[in-house]
Amino acid sequence: MEDYSKYQSEFSDDSFWEKVKKVAKKVGAKGIYAALLLYFAMLSPNTPMKAKAVIAGALGYFIFPIDLIPDIIPAVGYTDDFGALMSALALVAMYIDADCKSKAREKLRNWFGNDIDAELDDVDNKVA
Repeated sequence: MEDYSKYQSEFSDDSFWEKVKKVAKKVGAKGIYAALLLYFAMLSPNTPMKAKAVIAGALGYFIFPIDLIPDIIPAVGYTDDFGALMSALALVAMYIDADCKSKAREKLRNWFGNDIDAELDDVDNKVA
């Protein structure tokens, strides 16, 4: 598994929301859901600093435009980002609670509509 800690400095609240808004439709509901789960887990006071460092690294990688597969490459530019997010989710899954899931799903329903739950369940099953 790649070490994403060098990307921690790329993460900030503003840069996260800017990236999410910019790429939500390109990345799709699953990818954005993974990012939102991590984001809300990082905000939780129940998540320890070590887990927050992992999350910041993965979200920083997601935000950084020039990574293993540059984001500007059509169709595949976000596959490495999704892999980084899913790797981080696997590492910090114990801190992804019902509150994180609820907040992430609510945000996504506002953007993608109410018919995305089955798609999001796929990500939840990988985290559980």
